[in-house]
Order: sequence, then C-alpha cells, then structure tokens
Amino acid sequence: MLRSMTLKGLEPNLITYNVVINGLCREGRLKETSGVLVEMSRKGYVPDEVTYNTLVNGHCKEGNIYQALVLHAEMVRNGLSPNVVTYTSLIDIMCKNGNLNRAIAFFDQMHIRGLHPNERTYTTLINGFSQKGLLNEAYQILNEMTRAGFSPSVVTYNTLINGHCLLGRMEEAATVLQEMVGKGLSPDVVSYSTVLSGFCRSQDLDKAFHVMREMVGRGISPDAITFSSLICGLCEQRRLIEACDLFQEMLHRGLPPDVITYTTLIDAYCKEGDFNKALRLHDEMINKGFLPDVVTYSVLINGLNKQARTREARRLLLKLFYDETVPNDVTYDTLMENCSNGEFKSVVALIKGFCMKGLMNEADKVFESMIERNHKPSEAVYNVIIHGHCRGGNVVKAYNMYKEMVQLGFVPHTVTVIALVKGLFTKGMSEELNQVIGNILRSCKLTDAELAKELVEINHKEGNTDAAFNLLTEMAKDGLLPSSRIPANVGG
Repeated sequence: MLRSMTLKGLEPNLITYNVVINGLCREGRLKETSGVLVEMSRKGYVPDEVTYNTLVNGHCKEGNIYQALVLHAEMVRNGLSPNVVTYTSLIDIMCKNGNLNRAIAFFDQMHIRGLHPNERTYTTLINGFSQKGLLNEAYQILNEMTRAGFSPSVVTYNTLINGHCLLGRMEEAATVLQEMVGKGLSPDVVSYSTVLSGFCRSQDLDKAFHVMREMVGRGISPDAITFSSLICGLCEQRRLIEACDLFQEMLHRGLPPDVITYTTLIDAYCKEGDFNKALRLHDEMINKGFLPDVVTYSVLINGLNKQARTREARRLLLKLFYDETVPNDVTYDTLMENCSNGEFKSVVALIKGFCMKGLMNEADKVFESMIERNHKPSEAVYNVIIHGHCRGGNVVKAYNMYKEMVQLGFVPHTVTVIALVKGLFTKGMSEELNQVIGNILRSCKLTDAELAKELVEINHKEGNTDAAFNLLTEMAKDGLLPSSRIPANVGG
C-alpha cells in the first residue's frame, strides 16, 4: 500500500501508517511493523495512541509478552494512555501466563486513568482466577461486574464452571449450570462438556451420563471432548466394552478421536492383556494421521513388559528411533525406566539410531542413563557416540569422550579416530589434533607400518593435513590401524 502510494506521488500521513500497522497486526506480520515505524520516524511522524494501542494488542495476540510490556511502558512514558481494549489484552496475556498480580495491577490502572472495564475485561479476569482455582477472587470480580451494570454471559459462567470442576467441587459446578438456565441463558456444548468431564474425573459416571442426556434433550450435540471424557471415565472403571461402544458411536458421528482417546483405549486393552487390539489401535491412529506421543508408547511398552513380552517391547522401543512416523519429541529418556537389564544389549543400536537422526542430546541422555544405572558403556558405545558428535559438529564433546574412552583402556575404532581428526582440524583445535594423531601413531605396533607412520608424521609436522588424512585412511584400509571390537552393523 505504502509503495503504491509513493509510485502515484501520494504522501502517506500518520493515519495511513496506522492503517498499515493495523493490517499487519491483524495478519500476524508483527515483524514487518518495525520497518513501518522506521519509515514513519524518517518522515517525521511520531507514533500516537492509535499506533501504540494497535501494536500492544498485536503483540498480546501473538503471545509476545515482553514486547507488549516494552511498548506499553514506552507509551506511558510518552504521556499516552492505553485504551480499554489494550488493557484487556494486557490483562489477558498476564492471566494466560499465570501472573495474576500483574493482571490486577493493570485492572487497577484502568480505574486510576478513569477507564471503565467492559464485559470482556471482567470475563478475562474471572477466567484467570478460575483457572488457578481462586474462586473467591473470581466471584469478587463477578460481583463488581454486575454492580457495573454488566450481565455475565455464557462465556463468563463457563469460566466459573471450569474453576469449580478444577477444584473437584462438582455439585457447585452443576449448580452454576442450573443458575445459567434460571437466568435465561442457554448453556452451550462447552458448559455441558466441562461439567461432564468433571464428573468423569470424579468417577461419578452416572451423573456424567445424566449431563449428557440433558444436553442432548436440549438439542445440543455432544462433541469429541464429551465422548473422550466418557471413554476415559469408563476405561478408568475397567468398563471396556461400554468404552468401545462409545468409541464406535463417536466414529459413526464423524467426531475425530484425539491422541488422548486412543492412548486411553490402548492403556485399557493393555490392562486387560489384549495386546493384539492395543497394537491394532496403535496402527489405526497412525493410519488416521495421529502420531502417538511418549505417553502412548510408554503405555504399550509398560504393558508388554509386565506380560513378559520383552521381544515385542524391544521391537516397539526400536521403532521410536528408526521409524520416521515417530515424532522426535518421543524420547528414550522416559522409556528407559521400563527396560530390563537384558535390554541394554540393544543400547548401541539405540544410540546409533539417535546419532543417525542427529538427535545427539537424546544419545547423551541414553549414555548418562546407562551410567546412572551402573551399566558401564562399552567400547562400541563410545565409538558410536563420538562419531555421532563429530558428524553433528560438537567436536569438543567428541574429543572429551575420546579422552575418557582412552583413559578407560578402550581402543577407538579407525572410523572414529579419522572422523575426530577431521573434526579437530576443521575447528582449528591444533593441540588436541596433535594429541590424537600422536595416540594413533603410538598404537601402530606392526613393523610394516613404520614407513606409513613416518610419512604421516612428516606431513602432519609440515602442515600437510590432507596428505596425513589420506595416509591414515590408507593405513586403515591395509589394516595397519587398530580396529576395536565394534560390531560391523553399528560402526560408521
């Protein structure tokens, strides 16, 4: 817009810039607003209240609490006043971040500046207190809201219902639901589903189903959350047949189950010892585009281990690291606790799986977990993880593990030392490079290697590192460098 105006010989003014900034904020293109502000300044325009209010609101909606606060402070410092919408946005972001003291401070500032909170301001604050279970404070704001002439909306009541449910005060939550009806408001699917979910968590399924019948009687169709809550409640009470019937009804209605629904059913089947159905559900959720999370896999592996089906547990565990359908945030860290001592035989393969995917933090966690459980890492483990860190560019970590490996009396594999030498050379770590090459040459005990050793030393001393690399590689091919006992299928 600004470019087209310039091309037409038109000069944008402050109103024009504010319109552009508002458009960028609405589209979530906050980064581009800084360029507009620079251009404004260059043209001699100073941001006004509209500019600041727009920007603070935009950053609040994006969840950028730091930038929102910086702009608010700058605005006040320049003698400008935030409006009701801006204060409501600031209160909202503070509530979402759990900073209720700051939210109340902004609320008080509104009054000091002579601004009157609107219905959304009050509801936002009520929701903030309700989410934290601070219902006394929530009702104080509700009373102030009604004194100010605002009637609580369905959304306002829903926040209070949720607060009661979070505290397990289900009778009071149900009372609020009836109070809504008594005041002429029509509870929506959120109102009913919140109460129903609360009863399910409290193991009062009779009342949960009563709420479902009531909502259907009022013409409100249950949603996926309604069904998932009931399925979870039934599974908790080992009423698996009823849970499966509800699951089928959910699918028949075209309501998509989520990962939690699938995981709940998988857990229930595991507890019943029906692992075939549990594994079928696991495959079904992947086919439908739902990626199992760490909880899903933990449930399956726990169940399989308890039934002494360790081969299947191990196979599923390995799937985490080699199957591209498994998200990277499903880590071995959580699952480690479920492994028996015998399963540590697979640890080299597991670490290699992480190294191949570049997940070196996870590989390190496995390594550290072994040590914590008094399982001494083998020569093979050191070789794999050092090579992985070299590939990942963390040469310092690789070198430190190499030193540790040598101190333990292990012999690094040829592939490992060549990767380390290359990494040290690339990073310019000359002292460490000299140490490693010195160790390599000292470990060559075959008389046939003497000429090659001399050539490596000469080239290295003269700075011909590429030639030294080539000679080391040739020595490896000829079997003149030590080769550790790393299995062929996990090296390199």
